[in-house]
Amino acid sequence: MDMNTIEAVVRTADPAEWRAGDAWLAGGTVLFSYGSTAFGPEPLRRLLDLGSAGWPAITVTDAGIELAATCTVAELYALPDTLAASPPAARDWPGLDLIRPCCDSFVASFKVWNMSTVGGNLCTSLPAGPMISLCAGLDGTATVLSPDGSSRELPVADFITGDGQNALAPGELLRGVSLPASALSSRVAFRRLSLSNLGRSGVLLIGTLDGGGQLTLTVTAATKRPVQLRFGSVPDAEDLAAALDGAIPDSLYHDDIHGLPAWRRDMTYRLAEEIRDDLDARAGAVPARVSGDFWPPQSPRREPTPQEGA
Repeated sequence: MDMNTIEAVVRTADPAEWRAGDAWLAGGTVLFSYGSTAFGPEPLRRLLDLGSAGWPAITVTDAGIELAATCTVAELYALPDTLAASPPAARDWPGLDLIRPCCDSFVASFKVWNMSTVGGNLCTSLPAGPMISLCAGLDGTATVLSPDGSSRELPVADFITGDGQNALAPGELLRGVSLPASALSSRVAFRRLSLSNLGRSGVLLIGTLDGGGQLTLTVTAATKRPVQLRFGSVPDAEDLAAALDGAIPDSLYHDDIHGLPAWRRDMTYRLAEEIRDDLDARAGAVPARVSGDFWPPQSPRREPTPQEGA
């Protein structure tokens, strides 16, 4: 889409240069899709281009993985092969197995695959954002830079506050996300459901089981914001269902053309139980660390509203 209200493009990564009417530009796949009047009551006047920021896309240390906000989907997808070529023992991380299923959940075009960024997906803050699922599921911490020169950190699960809503104040910039080695070292399980084979995620759950037996379940796509449940040990089926009852009120389930709230709720319980079973250390068998996508053969759906489109 043409952005015919833009008067200047400024190459900067300094939040102090932000002013009303500005928008941060990384990959631009959402910005140029929505147009210059879709981000507030006033049209955009300037784009602050992060292309010259020079941030390393991915930094790997024994402490974990640092993802720059400007890291593209393509760069992230290549990471498991890069690490497999020279794997230090400390980086034999099962959590890496989540990267490609989450990237594949974009069901992306060539443009999105090579231009869309981790930070852009988080800042767009759609319930189905797969980088939200990945970073929240691996206990990621977001680093935010403010126009006054300060910075702050908060869990990615708290960074997203609702459908298209997040914790950024005007002018603030998402610098990157840290994925800790403690989460990357956990056993993991992945479940995703969509109403069609190449459709947007309607439900996406990630489970992690750390060395101490703590189970963390992260619910995304089904809900307007990420929901995390933590258990000191793997719960039984009844306790898991009760925890979901308490953590997710009916009003928190998302409602759009990609799934009715009642369906998203039912599938959340179903997939949560599958993950619980996969990661149950008491089962004795060693489960696959990641399970692939599933699409129900018959799922309830409705016609789109005029605002949602076809």
